[in-house]
Amino acid sequence: MTAPQRELIDDCVHCGFCLPHCPTYLNWGEEMDSPRGRIDLMRGLRTGQMPMTPTVAEHFDRCLGCMACVTACPSGVRYDVLIEETRAYVERKYRRGFRDRLHRGMIFQVFPYPRRLRAMAALLLVYVWTGMRWLVRHSGMLKLFPPRMRQLEELQPPVTLGSVFSRLPARVAAAGERRMGVALVAGCVQRIFNPAVNEATIRVLAAEGCEVIIPRGQGCCGALSMHAGREDESLRFARDLIERFSGEPVDAVVINAAGCGSHLKDYARLFPHDARARAFAAKVRDVNELLAVLPPRAPRRPLQVRIAMHDACHLVHAQRIKAQPRKLLGAIPGVTLVEVPDSEQCCGSAGIYNLVQPQSAEQIGQRKVDNVLSTRADLLASANPGCTLQIQKILRDRGKRLPAAHPIEILDASISGTPLPS
Repeated sequence: MTAPQRELIDDCVHCGFCLPHCPTYLNWGEEMDSPRGRIDLMRGLRTGQMPMTPTVAEHFDRCLGCMACVTACPSGVRYDVLIEETRAYVERKYRRGFRDRLHRGMIFQVFPYPRRLRAMAALLLVYVWTGMRWLVRHSGMLKLFPPRMRQLEELQPPVTLGSVFSRLPARVAAAGERRMGVALVAGCVQRIFNPAVNEATIRVLAAEGCEVIIPRGQGCCGALSMHAGREDESLRFARDLIERFSGEPVDAVVINAAGCGSHLKDYARLFPHDARARAFAAKVRDVNELLAVLPPRAPRRPLQVRIAMHDACHLVHAQRIKAQPRKLLGAIPGVTLVEVPDSEQCCGSAGIYNLVQPQSAEQIGQRKVDNVLSTRADLLASANPGCTLQIQKILRDRGKRLPAAHPIEILDASISGTPLPS
């Protein structure tokens, strides 16, 4: 892996349009923590004028990879590609401290592996049922944890028996006349800790005339690893996923997690000489994207609810999907959609960002929660599991409560009568 591509670096004209859109620049007002400042550092690495030091690595680590700057840039700078390439370069050239390596290694030994996540869910269930979580959180013991470990504990998602035992069927027939066949990417964290999202996705797709196939043995798509600079690991996961789906003659590959979706659509760039990767990427559709162009068939029941729409970064900036979930939710009788102020700003989750940069993630998340609460909504719609966990954690810290649901769960509640979170 060489330093980032010179051609992409030179596209930046240093106009500064990215600055007010960058969450970390808003945190500290530091040029090196803005997109154009980081591009200067990339240029220094490329030319050899900038050595790889802990300070340089830290400026790249502080970037969320939220891609708000990509949307804002009038010159079309591919900062998303640049930061991925740079992080891979950092991981190859810079040796992190022991505790940082241990923490990151622990995350990547568990999070991309659904079976290991399921085992962790079982342990967390014991942790909750025995009262250990209550004791840790109410005794003051949590304050003794290092910030990163404290963040891991506080971000713990709700755990149920479903997290441990839920399984998806291999195939679900379309209701009525079959309109198309789709294959579902089940994901990792969401599959285990929020299985209701996949279940709702399958029900809605089937109700709208889609035959749904869930290929067996599928694992991680590689998004988390790629965003953290673990390029070889990410490509290994991607190749395996492509292999699992290659034998399925479907019209679309459907994903319901924003971060995974943007990465899946990038497979053609990551494997430029692989025809199967290009064919796979061409079929990938976010579930909101697919349903928004599929004429509705299933009747919608009224839902009297005021919904605040949170735009996940990898949905709105990476995939440019903003109108579609609003179209789907707005078509439900009784729903009132309200916009979150500054909705395209990141919540601070950003893959594993809130686990490795907890202080910065907290600052960014506090701004997001202020804006969410200002809507006085009954329910938050969020299309990415990390965003939901981050926002819910900060709400709990404030003693506030606002139920959250994936847009597909809300649509499912209208179509099938499944209860909304309350």
